[in-house]
Amino acid sequence: MPRIIAHLDMDAFFAAIEERDTPSFRGVPLVVGADPRGGEGRGVASTSNYLARAYGIHSATPISTAWRLSETARRAGKPPVTFVSVDMKKYARVSDEVMGIVRRFIPIVEQASIDEAYGDLSFTESYEAAEGLCRQLKETIRSEEQLTASIGIGPNKLIAKIASGMHKPDGLTVVREAEAEAFLAPLSIRAIPGIGPKTEALLTNKGIKLVKDLKPLSVHQLEELLGKRGVDLYDKVRGFDASPIEEFSEPKSIGEQETFESDTLESQVLLNQLDVLSRDVIDRLHGEGFQSFRTVVLTVRFADFETKSRTHTLAMPAGDGATLHREALKLLLPFLDRRENPRRKRIRLLGLRVEKLQ
Repeated sequence: MPRIIAHLDMDAFFAAIEERDTPSFRGVPLVVGADPRGGEGRGVASTSNYLARAYGIHSATPISTAWRLSETARRAGKPPVTFVSVDMKKYARVSDEVMGIVRRFIPIVEQASIDEAYGDLSFTESYEAAEGLCRQLKETIRSEEQLTASIGIGPNKLIAKIASGMHKPDGLTVVREAEAEAFLAPLSIRAIPGIGPKTEALLTNKGIKLVKDLKPLSVHQLEELLGKRGVDLYDKVRGFDASPIEEFSEPKSIGEQETFESDTLESQVLLNQLDVLSRDVIDRLHGEGFQSFRTVVLTVRFADFETKSRTHTLAMPAGDGATLHREALKLLLPFLDRRENPRRKRIRLLGLRVEKLQ
């Protein structure tokens, strides 16, 4: 029996929910995210609909940039973007409803995020049957939730995930095992999960832009170039992925972050925010059923968007707010002087997370 995996990805999920619930949002460029405040806003776009994406606004676009792109479009005679604030409680509720529908059709499901999931379709025993089931699943989501989903079907999670993004929105793409290598070959190397901007730049400098450009490299060459990730990449560019569907996966980390209203180096402002972050992280840690953590990670983003993370792993697990705050403070203090901030740059964002949870 062949292994058949599906990856379902809801289309522009947050924006689609807002369009569904507010008719006046339909047919206009829409961004869900921080308040743009006339171009002076902080934070980022969480989700943009496809009309806004045509303006160059995508997830994680700084909201001030989104505002400028909207204004450029408006001056060109196009509709300006409508900006909507994030309503996570509503999106989580709709996500639960969608995942409930998915589980009606597929017995083994791994929810990968609020708007995507993997499902094991091997029980259908053929790609034709799997495709038919996914068409029914898509239609049920459309009729019950008035939302669209794109689904990729493949021999493993890697191929299924890439396939789900090929024909958005409302797509259904099937890639059989024998087709996997040919499917990947013409794609940009960025299509491979794990290849980010830095790795892309490194490979592009060596003339490697497409997946097929990577294939001539031996596993040893890739390891020399990228370390252990290179070994993993050797398998990925050939369409191999043995990772299982994990029905119940515990979070690997719990974190919070805050973008300041204005860039700051005021120590009291930063220390107050660190205190809030510490309490919020501990509340979430215990709220999600964990007793302790071992690793503390502090993230600092400067006004020029340079981002640095500093990590400390405790000798023994801890689960109290005082320990977290103390360790986070040790990581933050060097950013308030020239040890980690020699140019005395103002800070835009502060983030704190814990890892190695128990």
